[in-house]
Amino acid sequence: MKILFAALAYFLGAFPSGYLFFRISEKKDIRSFGSRATGATNVLRLKGWKYALPVAIIDLLKGFLPAFLALKIFRDPGLAAISASLAVLGHCFPVYIGFKGGKGVATAGGAMIALALKPTLLSLAVFVLTVALTRFVSLASILAALAFPFFMLLFKMPAFLILLSLPILLIILIRHAENIKRLIDGQERRFGQKIKIGQ
Repeated sequence: MKILFAALAYFLGAFPSGYLFFRISEKKDIRSFGSRATGATNVLRLKGWKYALPVAIIDLLKGFLPAFLALKIFRDPGLAAISASLAVLGHCFPVYIGFKGGKGVATAGGAMIALALKPTLLSLAVFVLTVALTRFVSLASILAALAFPFFMLLFKMPAFLILLSLPILLIILIRHAENIKRLIDGQERRFGQKIKIGQ
């Protein structure tokens, strides 16, 4: 039963909300524009808040629900962390659209709310502060993800839970490899910078 639950977490995470919203409204593949990711940040740049906000909420829920339900139904933090990782993996590499999805930040954030609320709030503060100072969402996402395990240590979370959260961090860093290169090269787009569909 637990194996099935974990597998379902991947398939839920793989639900391509940003891809579908863009496909329905523009009849095009969002992965051909902007950052070529399916997440809310790229939707925001291309379509604005009207489309980006529901995508962000759905992506958060894709991470929150598997972790939350694993804790409520099975009372198993280990399963919750594994399911969270699989949901993030599904978001980044969705089976439904050829394994090319988003960056995993919103889905990871939803999962972390269920697993470790206080560390997540501190990571959110890092994210907001970084965006406010630099206007780089990618940099904010990377720093918030890197800070999360340390905040878990600060709140004395169980060691196994910290270790099981590391795959999520790794997935996010891998998915931001191109962003890191653009940041180094000074070519990364800033928050609020619009992109015309076709660029």
